[in-house]
Formats: sequence, structure tokens, C-alpha cells
Amino acid sequence: MKSFFLPCIAFLLIFSDCSHQPRHYELGGNPIITHMYSADPSARVFGDSLYLYPSHDRDMAQGFDMDDYHVYVTGDMVNFEDRGVIFKPFEQTSWAKAMAWAPDCVERNGKYYFYFPTDKKNIGVAVSDSPTGPFMDPLGHPLLTIDSPGVICDRDFIDPTILVDDDGQAYMFVGQNTCCCIKLNEDMVSYDGEVHIIEGLVEFFEASWIHKYNGKYYLSYSNSPFTGHQPEIVYAMADNPLGPYEYKGRILGPVSSGTNHHSIVRFGDDWFLFYHTGDLAGYNWPDNPSMRSYHRSVCVDRLYYNPDGTIQPVEPTLSQQKLENNTAYKGL
Repeated sequence: MKSFFLPCIAFLLIFSDCSHQPRHYELGGNPIITHMYSADPSARVFGDSLYLYPSHDRDMAQGFDMDDYHVYVTGDMVNFEDRGVIFKPFEQTSWAKAMAWAPDCVERNGKYYFYFPTDKKNIGVAVSDSPTGPFMDPLGHPLLTIDSPGVICDRDFIDPTILVDDDGQAYMFVGQNTCCCIKLNEDMVSYDGEVHIIEGLVEFFEASWIHKYNGKYYLSYSNSPFTGHQPEIVYAMADNPLGPYEYKGRILGPVSSGTNHHSIVRFGDDWFLFYHTGDLAGYNWPDNPSMRSYHRSVCVDRLYYNPDGTIQPVEPTLSQQKLENNTAYKGL
């Protein structure tokens, strides 16, 4: 018996040592989407692929003018496949009228929930059996609005981001100037009725993103452009998703688009910061710098943590080859 068990134990030890093969990814250069303009990237990992849900800066836009959503899929962080339009809120809902801006998407119980802002005041939710859609409006009305009891918002009510915590409780953070948070019910299309106001966010403006790392909660966001500097991506940390949060500093400095919007995600064994810039539009319209504000392009770079859990600032990268080979709209 002894001679039988010893080889088995040795096999199990060898197998356990080899059971986790590190997955690291090379990057293909920025911007990562060069056939159209995209902004406000929400990156999510479902299964073995990373799904990117940005807003869509339309070709002829002279402002923040978006009316549909695409999804992009990658398994290698180099090739991002455009799976086409997954949702058109102004055609597929009876209540959304204009301005479909930064979305987010999460999975729960085999379904995918796509959260999106419209009209500067509504947060809707659409549902699909697939991360690539099609998505449908299950409610026939917004999930949350600027006029919902408990909401504090003195500007645009936009930029939802979702955390499904380890205990199964889901949270939605949303808002501009003030960060509001609701606890979503298990159905993900309703909430418990109480709106929580998140504290400790220095110069909070918009573009909130929530993620978890080593038991800590990281709420990152774009700080205010009305305090003497261009918007940066900064962050605060907490031991509880509702805070209180402690401000920690900058992740990403000002970018060429003026606006700054991001997401943070782990894919394989690497962490990544997705964001947008106006560099592609600047290349296509060198004599018209204003085009960079409304024709943005999604980028990605690696993100690293310090031993104490704080985040190292990210230096954005740019590929001249990607700029030269772009096929995005160049007309006026």
C-alpha cells in the first residue's frame, strides 16, 4: 500500500504546481479601435474573453452625440472584434429620447445586464442571454432617474458602474458632482429604495468605476474640470463598498480629449486600465483640434499595484502605426 500511495502523492503535487499556468498578454498599441470613434470604455471579463462596452462617438458629431452601443471582444488583448450594434435605446425603448452616454455591463445568473444613461437624467437597464446581445428593455421605464427619491445631482445624472460583490450583493454607483449608490436586488432590474451618498471622493465629477482588489474597494473617477486643471482619473479606497472612502491620488493624468473616462479590469494575471483620448481625431484633423473632444478613441495600458495596495500612476502610450493605418471617419 505504501508503494502505491507515494507515486500518487507525487503526481498530485506535480499536478497542483502546474494547474495554474500564468496568462499574460502583449498589447497591440493604442488606440485599440481605429475603424470608428469610441469613448467611455467599460471592460468586463466573461469566461475566457474580455468584452468592451464603449459609447460611440458618431462621425458627424459636433458634440457628445451618441445613439447606439457596440461591443468589442478580445481573447488576446491585440485583436478587438467589433460584434456590431447591441442596443439602440432611442429605438428599443419608449422613454429614452437623446444622448446615450457611458454604459456598463455585468453578468448574473446566466443573464447579462446592460446599464446606460440617457437624456442627462435617466439610467436604464437592458437584458440579454448573451454578452453580445441583442439586449432588450425589460422594464419599459428607467431603473433610476435624477428625480428618484434620495438622488442628489445638480448636473447630469450619468455614468452608471456596477459591482457584484463576493456576497452576491450588487451595487450601482452613478452621478455627476455627487456620487450616488443604490443596492440592486437579485433580479438586477430593481433596487431596495435607499440611495446612499458616497463620501471621501475629493473633487468628484463623473466617470465612476468600482473594482475590488485584495479585499479592498477602489472607487476611481474623473475629478472636476472646474478647479483649475484638466480632468484626471483619481481614486479612493475603502473597506466597505459604501465607504467611507479615503482619497489616494491620481491614476491617469489629463488626456488629449479633455474628458477623461476609464475602467479597470483583471484579465488573466494582468490588470489593465482602459481609457479614451482624442489622439486619433487629432491625427485625422490636425488643423481642427476641437474634433478631439467629440471624436475619441479607446486605449489600454497595464496597471500595477504597489505592495501597500495603492495604484501606480499610468503613463499612456500611443502607436504611430495605429494612427497611420486607421480607417475611421475623416470627413467634415
